[in-house]
Amino acid sequence: MAANFLKLAVTESVRKAQEQYFGGSQAFVGTPERDSLTEDEIAFIQARDSFYIATISENGWPYIQHRGGRVGFLQVLNSLTLAFADYRGNRQMLSTGNLAANDRVALFLMDYPQRTRLKILGHARVQDARQHPELVQQLAEPDIQRIVERLFFIDVVSFDWNCPKYITPRYTADEIQQVIAPLKERIAELEAKLKNS
Repeated sequence: MAANFLKLAVTESVRKAQEQYFGGSQAFVGTPERDSLTEDEIAFIQARDSFYIATISENGWPYIQHRGGRVGFLQVLNSLTLAFADYRGNRQMLSTGNLAANDRVALFLMDYPQRTRLKILGHARVQDARQHPELVQQLAEPDIQRIVERLFFIDVVSFDWNCPKYITPRYTADEIQQVIAPLKERIAELEAKLKNS
């Protein structure tokens, strides 16, 4: 776990809850202002094809949205900065609007088959894709650049890995096909042998 994550997350109310349930609370001193992503976090982020992003509305309500794309669409620009191209969607603009008032975000990245999750806290800014065609070319594959409306940049403040407890393994259609491909081949071989015998 990065040093700064719990310093930000463990508020006075959290400390009181820890004391009530566990008889003590955590204290954090001397932590850095920001935690840099290491090679482990960078590799994990680059292998994802989706994540969840949480923002906070002006009336204090959290809003969580799913973002998906090709593997690696959430790009690591450096150890403190992430970016992704945001595509044309349902025109609600909830995350974008929320970020105009409060730039804090939480990202939740899952690897269901490996039962691994990474949480990232940061500050986000949104750029209009029409004003930055050079960035659209950098952040989006050529065949989808026409549907990019916004560009999100996230300055990482901290991150935390969670334990695998209670994560139900889930698999994409492609992952399932990779696992069953040898079984299909073997079935075809056996069927061919039976047919020729």
